[in-house]
Amino acid sequence: MTNALPPSPPESTVPHVRVDITEELDLVGLSEVAHVLDRVLALRPREVTINLAQCRHVDAAAIALLLDVHRRLARRDAVLNLSNPHPRIRQILATAGLGVSVPVVDTPRPAARGRARVTSARR
Repeated sequence: MTNALPPSPPESTVPHVRVDITEELDLVGLSEVAHVLDRVLALRPREVTINLAQCRHVDAAAIALLLDVHRRLARRDAVLNLSNPHPRIRQILATAGLGVSVPVVDTPRPAARGRARVTSARR
């Protein structure tokens, strides 16, 4: 009988991924954004920056998604950053307590390679 240890999770495949949110981040488009973020997390990045510079609204569902992404990254000792939020969104993030556990920065770190832009057509 062999005592085999479970395989170690793979190391990070990319150092940094930046996602630009260009629409409102609310329940209407959240499933599309969640799908993109799931694919980003599958890359096992060490750091994810979500650029909110062009986003003008977030709702409770979006806050929950951001917290989920933060927790999933933290379990792997990876980091989520939120960058350049509009002052109103910065206040919403602070009220929700998100700024305590997730860094909110004013200047995003440039993406290492390529760039993914998430947009959704309003229905």
